[in-house]
Amino acid sequence: MRASIEVADIFRAAGSAYRTAHAGHLSLAQLKVMSAIEHCRTAALGGHIEACEDCGQWRIAYNSCRNRHCPKCQGAAARTWLAEREADLLPVGYFHVVFTLPVEVADIAFQNKALVYDLLFKAASETLLTIAADPKHLGVRIGITAVLHTWGSAMTHHPHVHMIVPGGGIALDGKRWVSSPPAFLLPVRVLGKLFRRLFLTRLLALHGMGLSFFGSMAHLADRRVFLRHLAPVRKKRWVVYAKAPFAGPEAVLAYLSRYTHRVAISNRRLIAFDASGVTFRYKDYRRDGVDRQQVMTLATDEFIRRFLLHVLPRGFHRIRHYGLLAGSARRASIARTRELLNVAAPSDDDTTEEADNFRPPCPCCGGRMIVIEVFERWRQPRGPPDKTTPNPESCR
Repeated sequence: MRASIEVADIFRAAGSAYRTAHAGHLSLAQLKVMSAIEHCRTAALGGHIEACEDCGQWRIAYNSCRNRHCPKCQGAAARTWLAEREADLLPVGYFHVVFTLPVEVADIAFQNKALVYDLLFKAASETLLTIAADPKHLGVRIGITAVLHTWGSAMTHHPHVHMIVPGGGIALDGKRWVSSPPAFLLPVRVLGKLFRRLFLTRLLALHGMGLSFFGSMAHLADRRVFLRHLAPVRKKRWVVYAKAPFAGPEAVLAYLSRYTHRVAISNRRLIAFDASGVTFRYKDYRRDGVDRQQVMTLATDEFIRRFLLHVLPRGFHRIRHYGLLAGSARRASIARTRELLNVAAPSDDDTTEEADNFRPPCPCCGGRMIVIEVFERWRQPRGPPDKTTPNPESCR
C-alpha cells in the first residue's frame, strides 16, 4: 500500500525550485537521483496492465526507476539479493560489528566520497581479518559481509560500515572449523586501535595523490595543516561496536533485509509535508527507552539537501564481501566450511521468483496477476484493455 507521504511527493513539489536555487552546486549523480525518484512508478517510465487469472480483476502498474537511492525500489532488489545470500548461511552464531569514522574524518570523506568510503571498507575488513587470524585470538580465516551506511537517523552525514560475521572460521591450516565463544567474537579495543592505525596511515598516503578539498576545508590541501587536523584523531579512541550474536540464521536474514538496501530515509518515517517543511520520525541514540523515538521538522530545502548528501558515486559498491565470502572463492569456502561442520548443503530445488517478475497477488481474490498489456514511456494505458476483461469494480 502506498505511504500517505513519499520522498517522491516532496521532490515533485519542491525539486524544480531546489534545482534552480542550487544550480551549479549539484552533481550529475544528485540530479539523476532526483529525476529518477520523481518519475518512479509514473507514466513517464511506462508500465503495464495486470489481470487476475482467476477473477479477471485488473490494475495499472507503472515501471520502477530501479535507482538504488529510491525508497520505493529497494524491496525487490533486497528480495533477490537475500535469496542469493540465504544459500551461504551457516548453522553458527553470527555477530554484528560496526566501524564508525570520527567526525574529523567524516568531513574529509564528504568531499572525497569514493576514495574515503573505499578506504573505510578496506581498513575495517583488514582489521577484522587480521585480528581474527592472530593465534592470540581466534587464529582463523573468517567471512564478512559489509554494508556501507553514510547517514544517521536524522539524515546527517555519519559514515559507518555494518559487518555481519559468522562466529568462527576455518583454521589457518584449513583442517578444522574453530568456533568463537558464544557471546564474544574479538576484543573491540584491539580492533579500534588497529582500525585507527590502518585508516590514518592510508589516508595520509592519499593526501596529494587524490584527495581534494574545497570551500571551508580548502586549507587542508596544505599537508602540514592536514597533519594538524588529524593530530587529535590519533589520540582519540575509535569506536568499534560489537553487538551480541543473532538468534540464528533466520535472524541474520531479517537483519540483512532491513539494512542492505536501506536508503537515507524510508517513506514510512515521513509524517507530514506542508508549508512549514517536512516532518519525520527519527531515533535519538543519546536517549533510552520510549524517549529514543523523536519527531523532527526540517525546512523542505534542508530535507532535500540532507537526502542528497547520501548519493553515492557512480559505480560504487555499498555491499562487499571479504575472507571466506569473497568473490570467486566464496563457493569453495562455503563448501569446505559445511564439510568441516558436517552439515549438508541446501537443496537447489527451491527457486525464488525474480524481482522483475514479482507481483503482489490480486487484491480481490488473492489470485496470480499476469501482464496483459504493455505501454511505453509517457503513454497512458487504454482502459479497460478489452471487453472481456472486467474492470476493477467487478469484484466489489
